[in-house]
Amino acid sequence: MTSPALQRRLGLGDAVFIGLGSMVGAGVFAVWAPAADAAGTGLLIGLAIAAIVAFGNATSSAQLAAAYPTSGGTYAYGRAELGPWWGFVAGWGFVIGKIASCAAMALTFAAYAAPAGWERPVAVAAVGLLTAVNWFGVTRTAGAARVIVVISLGALAAAVTAGFSAGSPPDWFTAETVGAGGGYGILQSAGLLFFAFAGYARIATMGEEVRDPRRVIPRAIVIAFLIALAVYAVVAVAVLSTLGPDAVASSTAPVADAAAQSGWAWIDVVVRIGAAAASLGALLALIAGVSRTAFAMARERDLPGFLDAVHPRWHVPHRAELAAAAAVVLLVALVDLRGAIGFSSFGVLLYYFVANVAAFRQRGDARRYAVALQIIGGIGCLVLAVTLPWQSVVAGVVVVAIGVLYRALRLRGLRRAA
Repeated sequence: MTSPALQRRLGLGDAVFIGLGSMVGAGVFAVWAPAADAAGTGLLIGLAIAAIVAFGNATSSAQLAAAYPTSGGTYAYGRAELGPWWGFVAGWGFVIGKIASCAAMALTFAAYAAPAGWERPVAVAAVGLLTAVNWFGVTRTAGAARVIVVISLGALAAAVTAGFSAGSPPDWFTAETVGAGGGYGILQSAGLLFFAFAGYARIATMGEEVRDPRRVIPRAIVIAFLIALAVYAVVAVAVLSTLGPDAVASSTAPVADAAAQSGWAWIDVVVRIGAAAASLGALLALIAGVSRTAFAMARERDLPGFLDAVHPRWHVPHRAELAAAAAVVLLVALVDLRGAIGFSSFGVLLYYFVANVAAFRQRGDARRYAVALQIIGGIGCLVLAVTLPWQSVVAGVVVVAIGVLYRALRLRGLRRAA
């Protein structure tokens, strides 16, 4: 019996909001503290480096998505342009990295919305709720993303206004604070901040659910990226100039702490609502993206075949979504927020390295952007990956090796059976 197919229901606006829901929520309330701890005010340079690398990756993803409008993102592109092993490494890196991102977003939501001591149970409940939203169809995912993005951007605007109104410490931007972490610290902050930009991948992984994907997906990726970059730049300056780099590094909620300096009694509630909404928006889109990549990998039997199923009524990869949700719940129970961000960045940087290599190989009508962008993106991914905190690098290498071993053993078993 033929499995039902995914349906093309999303337009340009839907795709942009899904990407924004991932990027705006994926780091704007969570990533400043570890980045400031690594680089001080130099995180602003790190943000610029992360944005340059991310733009190279975004254009590579857009170019590939136009040529291969299918589910799976760089997993599918790597297989088509470079071969099955490249595709597997990209897909596995994406799945493990984005499952860690899901855990980070669930924990961020709980940090802002849950009573003390209830953070992990609330994070688990959020994962279950948003998995159910995704289950009932991709148009519901897009509709929820629109609402969440509007709420979170409104809260950020209020928080930034409040922060700027509070004034600045005199020493927040000096040669000493900019160079506090040295070159290595700035690169490490860039690797951590890259976590914030990776949401455009969610658009590419939904290539079988977007109308006119060859036109819509490249445009949506670039539009969502540019909007997110502007938001991050403004928030970074507001947080650093209000609190100073040391206070940002030690804060568990730097955006809320910066806004609180204004003395406005109501601002804390607004920021917490916005942070909760942004985290939920990111989690919603992340679960959708991970499940689509897992679905594509299962279709090629690079993951267990039972994940290759589409719900007959709702037309979503429901088994892959349930498997992704189960893995996220496990991580929520085991990891902290900073560890999840570093591990996620490693997996996603590996994914985009493959995207840049695949886009570099494209020729003729498939080429839309300069080759230099793919070179910058590819080299940047490798540099940022190896300068992440060593714990994240070691954990990432181990988990990637486990995936490679699994595929090698599966292929060996298939050869023996033949």
